[in-house]
Amino acid sequence: MFNFTPLLGAQSSSPASQSLLELDGGVKILVDVGWDEYFDVAKLRSLERHVPTLSLILLTHATSSHLAAFAHCCKHFPLFTKIPVYATTPVISLGRTLLQDIYTSTPLASTIIPSSSLSESSYSYSSISSPNVLLQPPTTEDIAHYFSLIHPLKYSQPHQPLPSPFSPPLNGLTITAYNAGHTLGGTIWHLQHGMESIVYAVDWNQIRENVFSGAAWLDTTGGGSTEVIEQLRKPTALVCSTKGAARVPLAGGRKRRDDLLLEMIRTTVAKGGTVLIPTDTSARVLELAYVLEHAWRKVDRNSDNPIKYAQLYLASMNVGSSMRHARSMLEWMDENVVREFEAETTKAAAVKRPQHKRTDSRQNPSREPEPNSNYSGPFDFQYVRILERRKQVEKILSTKAPRVILASDCSLNWGFSRDILRRIAADPSNLVILTEDCGFGREMEGPEDGVGVTLWRWFQEKRDGIAIETGSDGHNFELVHTGGRELEFRDAERVPLDQKELSVYQQYLATQRQLHISMQTADGTNMETSADALDDTSSTSSSSSEESDSDKQGKALNTSATTAHLNRNKTGLSGETLGINALLRQPGVYDYDVRGKKGREQMFPFVTKRRRGDDFGELIRPEDYLRAEERDDVDGQGFGEDGQGKQLGLGQKRKWEDSGLRGSGEGEGLDGLDGLKRRRQQGPNINNSHLANSSNGIPGTNGHGGTEDDDSDDDEYEPEETISGPSKVIFKTTSVQTNLKIAYVDFAGVHDQRSLTMLIPLIQPRKLVLIGGTSSETRSLANDFFQKLNPTPGSVNQKALKDIYTPENKETINASVDTNSWIVKLSEALVRRLKWQKVRGLGIVTVMGNLAATAQENQKLADAAATRKKQKLLKRDATEANPLVDEEQKTAAATALVESKPEIANDKITPTLDVVPANMAAATRSVAQPLHVGDLRLADLRKILQAAGHTAEFRGEGTLLIDGLVAVRKSATGKVEVEAFVRDHLELRSRNLDTSFHAVKKRIYEGLAVITGG
Repeated sequence: MFNFTPLLGAQSSSPASQSLLELDGGVKILVDVGWDEYFDVAKLRSLERHVPTLSLILLTHATSSHLAAFAHCCKHFPLFTKIPVYATTPVISLGRTLLQDIYTSTPLASTIIPSSSLSESSYSYSSISSPNVLLQPPTTEDIAHYFSLIHPLKYSQPHQPLPSPFSPPLNGLTITAYNAGHTLGGTIWHLQHGMESIVYAVDWNQIRENVFSGAAWLDTTGGGSTEVIEQLRKPTALVCSTKGAARVPLAGGRKRRDDLLLEMIRTTVAKGGTVLIPTDTSARVLELAYVLEHAWRKVDRNSDNPIKYAQLYLASMNVGSSMRHARSMLEWMDENVVREFEAETTKAAAVKRPQHKRTDSRQNPSREPEPNSNYSGPFDFQYVRILERRKQVEKILSTKAPRVILASDCSLNWGFSRDILRRIAADPSNLVILTEDCGFGREMEGPEDGVGVTLWRWFQEKRDGIAIETGSDGHNFELVHTGGRELEFRDAERVPLDQKELSVYQQYLATQRQLHISMQTADGTNMETSADALDDTSSTSSSSSEESDSDKQGKALNTSATTAHLNRNKTGLSGETLGINALLRQPGVYDYDVRGKKGREQMFPFVTKRRRGDDFGELIRPEDYLRAEERDDVDGQGFGEDGQGKQLGLGQKRKWEDSGLRGSGEGEGLDGLDGLKRRRQQGPNINNSHLANSSNGIPGTNGHGGTEDDDSDDDEYEPEETISGPSKVIFKTTSVQTNLKIAYVDFAGVHDQRSLTMLIPLIQPRKLVLIGGTSSETRSLANDFFQKLNPTPGSVNQKALKDIYTPENKETINASVDTNSWIVKLSEALVRRLKWQKVRGLGIVTVMGNLAATAQENQKLADAAATRKKQKLLKRDATEANPLVDEEQKTAAATALVESKPEIANDKITPTLDVVPANMAAATRSVAQPLHVGDLRLADLRKILQAAGHTAEFRGEGTLLIDGLVAVRKSATGKVEVEAFVRDHLELRSRNLDTSFHAVKKRIYEGLAVITGG
């Protein structure tokens, strides 16, 4: 059984993808937890209902449309963290940095609590107008913890996953990840469960790019093969996306695409303009950054190319971490990138370099290779400068200069790309290059259309005319004018809650806490407590906050927990109740009258800090001993509870020791940049949080061949103001006059019309499910396959096209494999002739017989006769053994035998397979072809031949050489080839080639079952 339900992304204008696969035995698999750029929590309600029944979760790509809702589900959905999640290593690492960037960049990612939920939880909700209360977002540490729970997988390695605690047994379910192209670590999933062989392929790209290799559909071992690999061929069901089904590929391929992008940039920077290229944080940005960095490297500095005067920037909140992860995962990229890295490594090894001292680049990671040096890898940027602070972006935009800026996000609804567009929109010499279809198939203007959707519609309308430019290669390209149209920006700002809104928020949290406990969650850490908002200040300002039982906080059911919380911390009680502890618990109390007191009331209180430990002693924090470049590579940004990692209460001031600005010597004061440079030389005492928030994870590094000390101000490193307590979002709408130009270059890296129409027929799926695109794209692709399956002109025959499905969101379809089974009885004569063969512990037999319809009556008469004959033989044996049996026993036995005669039913016919008659045996034997059953493994064949005294060794990939004469090859399709090497007849006799060749063939046949039709 295979039921498929698209929760999001089927025939929809939203790019988000969520799919539910239900297999036999109640096994439910969720593929992707995507979200769109509006972060509407209402779109996750269908997913929330299925969480208690999910068996496991699979993730395909590290993009917002495939995993943006992962952290939200882990924090706010009970039981979600108990479900096993599987993904490739790049998806885990880059997905973590993506979500950290999203939650840092926009308050909308925290999600607005629906008004219906607030009204059900609080009676005072009606007195609040448009609250837009936000849920507490997951912190950077929370996101790192959630992604650490994901099980990493590698390509082409079958894996039997673990089920969730509330899931039925998986019954031998096997999942295998294959390369999907499109993104680093992108996955095509193959699921094998019983007779169901399901291939889930969404957003794949068959075309090789600079960084990403093509999807692993075709067998490339033979060189230019057009056969689909055996594991993905002829699945019982193929789930495929239709995004880009109507898009015609650009003539000239990848090279023409890259040249077109560079020509647009060259034309704009030659006029002194700024080029903005909106992109994502961790997926397609790798391809764009690679193309631009290598284009800048190849520029001849002595030529008049205008690109050499332009600055290249990469702006995103967390893009430095993405680039560090990319440098450590080159093996997941295209083979050309790997060759480039190996060539640079070889070149560096050939150059004699001086021994590194502790002040050299190994100990001082801020040192970067100079431009045009010989030690730069594919992602060791020489010309790309990374910007991770808003003030850095504002500074480079404050002056007029030619520049190219890659900025997140491609939707232009959040991130630096939105702020940069606002600043450069009025200048007609500037250009914004769209690299993806930002409209997502929206045919009509709607109230939720963002900036990216509006620009895409303007580009398609071309209402204000176009400018035709000619590139250096002679090809023309067009830039679309905006004509001074007003572009509307709807900005979201996070502000604290007032007293009434805080009360409503507390009651909502109390209700959610009850729901969590009713679902038997393991602990209460996933939901903010109702008292947290009230006690942030008291719990953080008290010097004995470490003494409170943090494990018990957050388990209150309603607002009455405030009293218990105050009793634990003793901060809201009077001096009489606190006694001598008032010196510690109450701020501003410095004296206590001990006259007439007894016991501990006469002594100044002393609190011993609680240290965590186990049977082996005090626990060690490994993050305290990491080098600067390692701090963000383990679990994302930030560690522990020190420094700025602490959650400050609403209006709470930081301590001087925790501010990260305290100098190590006199005279440092608040000299931010100098203090940073001094702390870089202080080793492991550098502040963790400040390292995580700096560019590239290294203070002062700009990714441009050096540091930013020469062109940076102190305020660039000041932390931005954030609100950590309960908050709401307010919207402000502004309009900007737009005079810049708009262009489009397809860097989406998704399959197009040609790839879909050519490859799917080669896959030969029994059932095809089309999702992941707009309604028009899905219908267009479905009609194309309808015509191929039914070429008769006229109306479409739905009966012949029943195996192509185009479901809508939340529509369940049955795509189970079609099975037809019959019950056939074998005659005794045929059973006696069966010859069983053993292959890997399985019994295999070939059956060829004459199928005849035997009446049930004749069969039962034959069975009754056989039963009577057997009972007579048993009776005779018993009589011979005991001759004193009386006549009464003989009469009773005969009576029982007569009564045991079966009743004859003449209304049923049973098909019986009997021996082929002699007159038909010769004809059938000539038609039947022998068949070899089994899977030959060269490693097993090598062991068998070595045990028999032959020399066997591997030479190259998939080739086994025996005795230096016979070669055995096995292709990806399972075909086995045996070849012999000989130069002349003399060598044949001297080296005994005949013996080796036949010995190899004999061993191969012994490992297979030969099925013949005799």
